[in-house]
Amino acid sequence: MPPRSDEPRRDPTGSRRGSSRGVEPRGAEPREPGVGGISDARAYTPRGRTIREGGAEQRRTPRSTRSGDPFRPALQVLDGGRAGRAGRREPAASGEGARAGRRATAAGGRAGVVRTVSARPVGEPFDDEEDAPPRRRPGPRRPAARRPVRKPRRPPRLGDPRRRLRLATVLALTLFASIGVRLVYLQTVDTPAYADGGLPKRLAVVELPAPRGAILDRTGEPLAHSVEARYVFADPTRVKDRFATARALSPLLGVPASDLADRMKPSKLPGTDTDLQFVYLARGVEIGTAKQIMALDLAGIDVHRDERREVPGGDLAANLLGFVSQDMNGLEGLEAKYDDLLRGEAGKRTYEVGQGDLAAPIPGGYSSTTQPRPGSSLQLTLDRDLQFMTQRILAKQVAQVKGSVAAAVIMDVPTGEVLAQASQPTYDAADPTKVNSPADRDDAATSFVVDPGSIHKAITYGAALQEGVITPNTAFPVANTIVRGGITFRDTHPADGRTMSVPGMLAFSSNVGTIEIAEKLGRDRLIDYQKRFGLGQPTGEGLPGEAPGRILPADQWSGSAYGSVPIGHSVDATPLQMAAAYNAIANNGTYVQPHLIKETVGPDGTRTPGAAPASHSVLSPANAAALRRMLEAVTTVDGPDGRATGLAAAVPGYRVAGKTGTGLRYDNGKQQPGEVGSFIGMAPAEKPRYVVAVFVWSPDGGGGAVAAPAFREMMGFTLRHYRVPPSLTDKSPKFEVFPR
Repeated sequence: MPPRSDEPRRDPTGSRRGSSRGVEPRGAEPREPGVGGISDARAYTPRGRTIREGGAEQRRTPRSTRSGDPFRPALQVLDGGRAGRAGRREPAASGEGARAGRRATAAGGRAGVVRTVSARPVGEPFDDEEDAPPRRRPGPRRPAARRPVRKPRRPPRLGDPRRRLRLATVLALTLFASIGVRLVYLQTVDTPAYADGGLPKRLAVVELPAPRGAILDRTGEPLAHSVEARYVFADPTRVKDRFATARALSPLLGVPASDLADRMKPSKLPGTDTDLQFVYLARGVEIGTAKQIMALDLAGIDVHRDERREVPGGDLAANLLGFVSQDMNGLEGLEAKYDDLLRGEAGKRTYEVGQGDLAAPIPGGYSSTTQPRPGSSLQLTLDRDLQFMTQRILAKQVAQVKGSVAAAVIMDVPTGEVLAQASQPTYDAADPTKVNSPADRDDAATSFVVDPGSIHKAITYGAALQEGVITPNTAFPVANTIVRGGITFRDTHPADGRTMSVPGMLAFSSNVGTIEIAEKLGRDRLIDYQKRFGLGQPTGEGLPGEAPGRILPADQWSGSAYGSVPIGHSVDATPLQMAAAYNAIANNGTYVQPHLIKETVGPDGTRTPGAAPASHSVLSPANAAALRRMLEAVTTVDGPDGRATGLAAAVPGYRVAGKTGTGLRYDNGKQQPGEVGSFIGMAPAEKPRYVVAVFVWSPDGGGGAVAAPAFREMMGFTLRHYRVPPSLTDKSPKFEVFPR
C-alpha cells in the first residue's frame, strides 16, 4: 500500500477537499442565509469533501484565498456550519470589527473565510445563571443591542473577625502564661517536695545502736558494761506453724514452748485492725545462739543486733549499781541515777532500696548515716577488791543472825571517798528478778533508817568538847539511873555513884553521864552540832532514793527528849550519815561529803573529774584529836573495873578508836521488833586513814554480837590491802575509868 501523502487530495478541478463552506466561489451567486447548515456539516467527509445538495461539487478554493485560521472549518462544524447565530450578544465594537474584516476580505478578492471569536463576558459571582448564547455563524452580522451592565449584588455583611482573634489570642496567652508560671513554680519551689514524694516508699532505715557506757571501779575495772548481743523476734503473720516453731526455739532460748507459742499467736495492734507483725521472743541472746537459730531457717523468725548488760561480779556492788531494762534504760541504783550520762544517742542509716526481689541498696541512691554516739562511762571511788571482801565478811557475820538486814561502809578519811559500800541481803544484778522481795535490792547504807543509839554519843561529847563544857580530864559522879520526863534511863555498867572519867563513860557507854553532859551543853547547841555532823539531810553521795534521816526539832522536845536525844534515840539516821560524822572526827574535825563518783570518761576518752565534795569545819583539830583519844578507850579498857564494850572490834597491830551502839529500826515510820547493833571506828587512831561503819539488824536481837567482829575483819583487811604501817601500840593511851 503506497504511503499516504501529506498533501491534501484534490478534485479534478484542482481544488482541495474539505474547503470551508459558506465561502462562495468567485462569480457564484450568493446563497441564502441558512443554506449549508447542519446538513452540510453532516455531509462533511473525513477527507474534507462537502457534497452539496443537487450533487454539484464545490469549487476548490485556492490556498492563497484561505483564511489564516487553520481551525476555522472545525469551528464552523461545531457552530452548526453558520457564521453567526441569531440572538448572540456581542459588543458593538466587536461586531463592527468583524464586518470590517469581511469587507476587507471581499475587496481583496479572497475566497477564504475569516472567523472572529469574541471573548465571552465573565459573569459576576452573584448574577443569575443564563443559558449560554448560541455560537455565531459566519456571515454578515446584524448590529446587536448593547447589553445593559447590571450592578453587582452586595454580599451579605459578615462579623468582624478581628475582635474574636484578639480575644482568642488573649485567652491563649493567658493559658500559656499560667502553664509557664506553674512549671516555674514546680521546678523551683516545689522541686524538693515532688522529687522526694516517692522517696519514703523506697527508703530503708537501720538503727545503729549506741553502746551504753560502763561503770568502772577506781582502778578502771568494769563493774557493769555492755556487750553486743542479738534479739530474736517473730512476725506472727509469716509464722506457718507456731507450735512447731516454738518447740524448735525453746531449747535454744531457754523459754517454755507454750510461752513462745502464745507470743506468736496472730493478733491485732491495740485499737486498730492492723495485724501485729513484730513480737520479741528473747533479748540479749548470745551471738552464737543467734547463729544457730538462723540456721534453722524458720519462717517468720529473725534476729537483729542487740545489747546486753553484763555484771562480771554478779552480786558485786549490785545494790549500788542497780540494773537496766531490756531497752538499756536504767531502772535502779547508779544505772538509774546517771542514766542520761551512761546512755548514748543511737544513730541510724537511711538508704534507698529496691522493691520486691530487688530489696537491696540502690547504688548511687539516697543514703544518709547518722553515727551513733556511745554513752560516757562512770568511774566510781569503789575498790573492787575491797568491795568484794566487805560483802563477803558481812555475809558471813550476818549468817549467824537469822532474818538480818546489814550495811557496811568504808570511807577514805581525807577525801571522803567511799571505798566500799555493802548491803545484805544482795542479789545478782544480771538477773534482778530472782529476789525474795524488791527490798532485797535496796542499798541499806542509804535507805536503812535507824535510831543510831550509843554511836550518837560521840557527837554529844564532841560538841561538849568544842563548846568547852568538858575536857578530856573531866570526871564527875555518875548514878546508876536518871529520870527525864517521867522516863528512867539506866546504865548497863552501873557506876554506883562513883566518879567516872569521860573516857570511862565512853568505854562503858554510860547513858547517865552522857545525859548530864548534854544538859550542860543545852538543847539548841546539841541540835546545831547534829546538823554540823550531817544529820537530818541526805549526804548527796550519788545514789537515788537516799533517806535524809530526821533531827527532832526544838519545839518538839518533850521532857523525855532531854534524856533520849543525847544518847541517840529520837533521832533517825542512816549508816552512811553516821559514817560521815565519824569521818569528820577522823579528819581533824572537818566534815567532807561522802561521794561515790570519781570521774566520768567520755566516748573519746576525755576524763572529767566528779564534783568536788562539800566540806566544812565541825571541830577544831585539837578537840577532834582529843575525842579520838577518848574513843580509843572503847577498844582498849579491860581491867578490874570492867571490860569496854568494843574490845571485839580491836585490830591487832593498830590503834582503833570507835564506838558501839544499840538502836532501833524504823520502817515507814514504824518501829520494828529487835534491835540494831552497830560499831563505827577509825584506824590508825593516831592518824586515821579509814573509817568503817557496820550496822546489823535482827528481829530476834544479837546484832551487836556480830557488828564489832565484822568491823575488825573489814578494818584489818583494809589496812593490809592499802599497806598501812602498823601503829606503835606501846604508845597507846592508858585510861582510868574511875579515877581516885
